[in-house]
Amino acid sequence: MRKPVTLVTGANGEVGHGLIQLLARDAGRDILAMDLEPLEPELAAVCRQTFVGSILDRHLTERIVSEYEVREIYHLAALLSTRAEFTPETAHEVNVEGTLGLLELALEQSSWSGEPVKFLFPSSIAVFGLPDLATKERAGKVKEYEWTAPTTMYGCNKLYCEQLGRYFAQHYRQLAAEVDSRRVDFRGLRFPGIISAVTVPRGGTSDYAPEMIHAAAQGTPYACFVREDTIIPFMVMPDAIKALKLLASVDAGKLRRRIYNVTSFSLTAAEIRDRVVQAFPRADIAFEPDLKRQAIVDTWPLDLDDGPARRDWGWSPDYDVDRAFREYLVPEIRKRYHTEG
Repeated sequence: MRKPVTLVTGANGEVGHGLIQLLARDAGRDILAMDLEPLEPELAAVCRQTFVGSILDRHLTERIVSEYEVREIYHLAALLSTRAEFTPETAHEVNVEGTLGLLELALEQSSWSGEPVKFLFPSSIAVFGLPDLATKERAGKVKEYEWTAPTTMYGCNKLYCEQLGRYFAQHYRQLAAEVDSRRVDFRGLRFPGIISAVTVPRGGTSDYAPEMIHAAAQGTPYACFVREDTIIPFMVMPDAIKALKLLASVDAGKLRRRIYNVTSFSLTAAEIRDRVVQAFPRADIAFEPDLKRQAIVDTWPLDLDDGPARRDWGWSPDYDVDRAFREYLVPEIRKRYHTEG
């Protein structure tokens, strides 16, 4: 008999570290971790098995399903926004074709178990695209269905994959002569910028916030690539992981949509700088906007309406901005870099 497992792709990424540690606390849960690079030993130790390779490698995914029955997928692997703009065709291949392949895997696995496979998909604020700063200010808290006109390949990829997930969940092969009852229990989260104290950011356009904090803790000068007045929503990593786990645990009958906004707090880049300097007085932070990256950030909302998530599955962040800096970011980053500020 194949062993039921939870599959986590992109396991070495910022979200993967904390998510795997949280999932591992569930008694009886076996985790398969997949990434392009070998997992750190302490992370691999809590997994049943780890796989090194690409989500595009069908031989690898076929090997997984030959040995295991995948009941739940957390699909974290992606080529992020800044990096995706340098290689948009590769980004499309990884972000879209990779997701499509995993949705097909989930569909196949549902036929074995007789139950839809849960598919947790982290989407992004990058799916939004507001035309100018005046519109951004007027829009305020943006709902899931508003201003979905992304200007980046990453945003386009995420928005399209949301629709793919909805199709596999509700409309798969709807014109077939015989009804195909297989479905995927697709659940997506639109994340704001995520700030982690544990992992170093890798290629996101909202990463100016974590980059600022990590540089200050290391005593390294940092030139912020957006203007001081730039504002977008953020959350800290523990809340991002909490949201994924909470959404996965909710009974499907309570969910009124496939995609949910989640957020915690919105800050200007200057406000982030001020809090960093308060914690690390020797921080050397300047503002040198990169006009191209700035233009991307300017299309993202200044806040997200996460009312549906609060209503349907009890979402509420544990960390407001004060607690985020006081109890998570500052102490954990000081510990990481062995600094007192």
